[in-house]
Amino acid sequence: MSLGVVIKGPEGIVLAADSRVTLEAQRAGGERLPVNFDNATKLLSFSRPFNQVGPHNFVGAVTYGMAVVGLRTAHSYIPEFEQKVLAQQGKRLTVKDYAHKLRKFYNERWEESVPKDYAGPPMAFVVGGYDEDAAYGRVFLFQVPGESEPEEQQPGETNFGMTWGGQLEIASRLVHGFDPQLTSIVGKELNINDKEIEKLHATLRKHLHYPIPYQVLPLQDCVDLALFLIRTTMVAQRLAIGVRGVGGPIDVAVVTRTEGLRYVQQKVIHGEEYAYREAEQ
Repeated sequence: MSLGVVIKGPEGIVLAADSRVTLEAQRAGGERLPVNFDNATKLLSFSRPFNQVGPHNFVGAVTYGMAVVGLRTAHSYIPEFEQKVLAQQGKRLTVKDYAHKLRKFYNERWEESVPKDYAGPPMAFVVGGYDEDAAYGRVFLFQVPGESEPEEQQPGETNFGMTWGGQLEIASRLVHGFDPQLTSIVGKELNINDKEIEKLHATLRKHLHYPIPYQVLPLQDCVDLALFLIRTTMVAQRLAIGVRGVGGPIDVAVVTRTEGLRYVQQKVIHGEEYAYREAEQ
């Protein structure tokens, strides 16, 4: 399931994601079991010239939801996306263009590798970055598979906020004040219609929402917020019974108008010595 967070702030955009992929395995005649891999990359970025800011370095994306397209992660397709799509572009694209091209590319990969009768959750993408000469960033959300166009989040130059998804049970309680399932549970228990459930949801959000002033948050505070939500979810899941779908290293990057995309923290390939040191800590 994972947890992906993208924050549009006045000083830049923060992209953060955990590294756990959860799949189901089944032995012949046995029960289905969850299997975790903790080194997947769900924060997507694109190549740039050595030690330079390239035309595709002003945008990034995070994924959550379905872990794989067929049997491969979204990140494993990035070289192909760069070669077949970005290499054909002679200029810097808008963030909206990136979102459209990513949606088209991953929809095609999905159609090639996923059975037609698939009925599970989609893979969601949140794309964030800066248009050329733009003062503030833009964020778009779309799902694969799906025919809906990428939808802009917090549109406009004075609208800032957070776009997130995945396992939100813990993070939603911290920010919204209640579990995402609360209103549907209440509606079913009290036989409330959909319109009244929506009204209840809006009322709860209005009175319980934690007052985070995104419009004044410095970039560092946006980074701290994203890390806090993902790390708290990891710790809480380790202490409870349920699907532990958020785990592994947390990758965090920021995108600014002048410097483009820069990693704040990023997992690295390592050998045994690093693993032993981590275990000792």
